[in-house]
Amino acid sequence: MPSEFVTKMVDAGESKIYMAPRDALIRAYMAGAILALAAVFAVTVSVQTGSSLLGAVLFPVGFCMLYLLGFDLLTGVFVLTPLAWLDKRPGVTIPAILKNWGLVFVGNFAGAFTVAVLMAIIFTNGFATEVNKVGEAISVIGESRTLGYAQYGAAGMLTLFVRGMLCNWMVSTGVVGAMISTTVSGKVIAMWMPIMVFFYMTFEHSVVNMFLFPFGLLTGANFSLMDYIIWNELPTVLGNLVGGLTFTGLTLYTTHVRTAPKRTFG
Repeated sequence: MPSEFVTKMVDAGESKIYMAPRDALIRAYMAGAILALAAVFAVTVSVQTGSSLLGAVLFPVGFCMLYLLGFDLLTGVFVLTPLAWLDKRPGVTIPAILKNWGLVFVGNFAGAFTVAVLMAIIFTNGFATEVNKVGEAISVIGESRTLGYAQYGAAGMLTLFVRGMLCNWMVSTGVVGAMISTTVSGKVIAMWMPIMVFFYMTFEHSVVNMFLFPFGLLTGANFSLMDYIIWNELPTVLGNLVGGLTFTGLTLYTTHVRTAPKRTFG
């Protein structure tokens, strides 16, 4: 029942606040690395088959793996930890939430960057040759999703922010969906659908981007580090936070935990 899995969301948020910093970093590192590998896999499938839809259909395999192994993405803790604060769980404070977010951000970035370095080595034969077709496609993504937004100024920034919102609406729906089932198959099916939607619609995911853009920079793509930070990562992180917390976390919590008084008749 919704009231049951929303309570599980609050419990999960509380447990992440109490987690030791070392564990938070390790879990976040592995989540970033696995999601980055899934992104490489999806782009490889898209390039080799010419079908972006097939790449999107297969991308959720990475999300399912990291969730089932208990690893943490920034997009998930954005939604779950504030609910524990709203529920007045003991020890859950705003500074504690911000500390958790910071640890997960650092861990996710380190994991995604590690895979970016490893894949750059593979796609360039140890930086001895030009990047291959898959690597070139990833580099083009980096250029189009930084300079492509920058050319429109404030309108581009707004577009980027909204894409970030819609992304974590879908991703956090996958996180919550997995809590509905107690079987692996049920969890996978519930996660697969919204994750596929976000990837095919090219919404902006802060952790996926922690791989895409550093990879592009490592292989000579035509954008700068500041382009990546200003014209993608920061607005994407903010959009992920607002979208996931607003569309998923708060809507479910307010209507299934802190419900409004029931109507009376007569």
